[in-house]
Amino acid sequence: MTDRATRGTAAADLGGQAAGGFPADTADERRAAFREVACDRCAAVVLVAKFSPQHTSVQWSPASMRACTEFAARSAAGEMTALIGTCASLRASIDRAAGEGRLDVTPP
Repeated sequence: MTDRATRGTAAADLGGQAAGGFPADTADERRAAFREVACDRCAAVVLVAKFSPQHTSVQWSPASMRACTEFAARSAAGEMTALIGTCASLRASIDRAAGEGRLDVTPP
């Protein structure tokens, strides 16, 4: 069975292209250098990859969501954590880690 067959018929229906006009068989060649970063405020640990000074990917675990004091406060106020865009304290911790060279910027 080919890769295309295991992904269903969507690629075949688009003439060998995936949504957005990208070739269906193109492998994702990005290599994210995820590093652990702890929040300076609450010590919540997340995985972070910096692709550019402006582009940051953050992966939260259930434990880090529970440890984040900003998320806890906003959740207690009625906000859904899935809709909270960022934690300002963690954002500052990530910026500090990048500025100090503890977090590499690795373009995709």
